[in-house]
Order: sequence, then structure tokens, then C-alpha cells
Amino acid sequence: MIKTAWRQNMTSVFSRRYRVFFIASAAAVTSLFAPAHAADSFPRRPVTIVVPFPAGGTPDIIARMLADKARASLNQSVVVENKGGAGGNIGVQYVSRSKPDGYTVVMCAYSCAVAPSLYKPAPYSISKDFAPVMMVGTVPSVLVVNPTVPARSVAEFIDYATAHPGKLNAASSGVGGSAHLALELLKREAKVDIAHIPYKGAGQVAGDLLGGQVDMYFDNLPASLASIKEGRLVAIAVAGKQRARAIPHVPTFAESGYPNMLVNPWFGLLAPAGTPKSAIDKLNAAFNAALNDPEVKQRLEGLGVDSAGGSPAALADFLERETTALARLIQENGITVE
Repeated sequence: MIKTAWRQNMTSVFSRRYRVFFIASAAAVTSLFAPAHAADSFPRRPVTIVVPFPAGGTPDIIARMLADKARASLNQSVVVENKGGAGGNIGVQYVSRSKPDGYTVVMCAYSCAVAPSLYKPAPYSISKDFAPVMMVGTVPSVLVVNPTVPARSVAEFIDYATAHPGKLNAASSGVGGSAHLALELLKREAKVDIAHIPYKGAGQVAGDLLGGQVDMYFDNLPASLASIKEGRLVAIAVAGKQRARAIPHVPTFAESGYPNMLVNPWFGLLAPAGTPKSAIDKLNAAFNAALNDPEVKQRLEGLGVDSAGGSPAALADFLERETTALARLIQENGITVE
């Protein structure tokens, strides 16, 4: 009886130990493969593209096109969230501080590369705080004026600005944006006095420019193309190396004697630093597919956007060159935050 009870007790003990060992082993195996499984299943919820400017501008227009098409590749919704303010810094900083899990990216623009050199202290570091996802493309920057401005060419515009120092006022989408830097370049190259009126985003500029509250604006072509074609705005010149396909009749500043008037607005998608490579790769593939969608390509081309795409490494290389060049431009022209 005693031996039988002892055997039963020991059998029970070994049984319990076996169960504990089995559960612990299973848990270890599960934890070993869990990260890989999580990475393979990305994304498991909607992805957000943060546009660091109010709705209506070129970054917003492009982001919504990509979001609409990328959902097919990701099998998840892609939503666009506008977080404007401080020349784009608020939205960009928000993403830099977001969880690096692939679910939040930012539609970075020209001002993203300007801010680290323009503001003291720098609000962020592109190379340290972000992981490149994909270069989206570039757009022509075009000087547009309200039709009440008595100028229809670069020569006429410069003559009028010279004869009326301080009378013309120029809008920008914010300090440090492409419109602001283009204006500062024009003031230096043509030696004219033009007042700068910074807004909180490109979308807010349009109404005042069309209404005559501001005289001029270096706009990204996609946002002003319809108004140019309808005659509600006058395109004076393109601040690029060549004419824009969408408005071939408009000359470049270089053709008019100002070869240094070169501003190249661009857009790229960035994720927070530390985002897993597997998530970056899936986002890159999805957004490349969206950018190459025939409908998107046709719409972008119609707006004057030169789409790019490519690898995260290609965007990283571009950003390194761009931030260096813009830092030099800001220093040489003494551009500061107003």
C-alpha cells in the first residue's frame, strides 16, 4: 500500500513537472518566432501618412493619391493626417517621436531639409531621427502673380519691383519653405525689395493670392496649374533648369538672365528611426507600386510632377546631398527665421 501510494505520488510529481516543462518550452519557441511572425504580418492595422502642412497643398494632393493606391498592396487602409504649423516642423517632429513600428510615416518636403540649418537649435536631424522609405518626386517651382500686377514677363516684373520698392508682397507657405527661399534668392539676384508674408501652409495662400491680398507666390506647379490655365493667375517664370512640361510656354528664370534662380521642391516618405527593415521594405514596395500605377502616373504627369520612386538608399543619398546644399544656401544668403 505504501509503495503504491509512493509510486502514484511520484507519477503525479513527474506529470506536473512534465507539463511545466512542456509549457515553458512551448513559450520559449513561441517567443523565438514571434518577432518574425509579427514582421511577416505587417501591417495589421491602418498606416498613417502625416502631411506636415494644411490640406490643399501639393504634399497633401500627392499623399492622398498614394494612400488610395497603396492600400491594395498593404491589404490595409492608408490614411492621410494633416498636422500643419511652424513651417512643417510640428508634423515632422510628431513623426520623429512616433513609435518606430512602420505605422506612421511623414510626407517630407523641401522645408524638411531646410529646418535643421534654419532653426537654432535644430528641431530634428534627418539622418539621425528618420529612416528613409521612398523618394516620391519633384515639382517645378513657378513664380505666379495676381493679374493686377502689371507684369507678364521676368523683365517687366523686375522693372516694376525696382520702380516700386517695398510695394509688392510675396506669400510663402512658411519660413524655410521653397517659396521663402526662392523669394530670398530673387531679392538677392535681382536686387529688389519685396515684402515677405509667411502663411501657415500653401492651402491658405491660394485664396489671398487669387483675391489680391498678396501679389506673388513661388508655388509648386500642381497647386496652381488650374488657376494658371484659367487665367486667374499669371505664370511669370519657372525656377528650374528647364521649362515645365505642363506649361511649356512659360520660360525659366535662366532664360531671362537669372541662372542662379534654381529651386527644386521635392517630396519623400520617411519613417521614424529604428523602424524595422522588414516594415520599411513593405512600405517601399507598396508606395512604389502606387507611384507606378498608370492612373497615378497620368495624374501626376498632368500636374507637372516628375515622379521618382526607388529604394530607401536612393532617398538617403539624395537627402544627404540636399541638406548639405541647402545649409550652404542659407548661410551664403544670410536667411534667418523672422
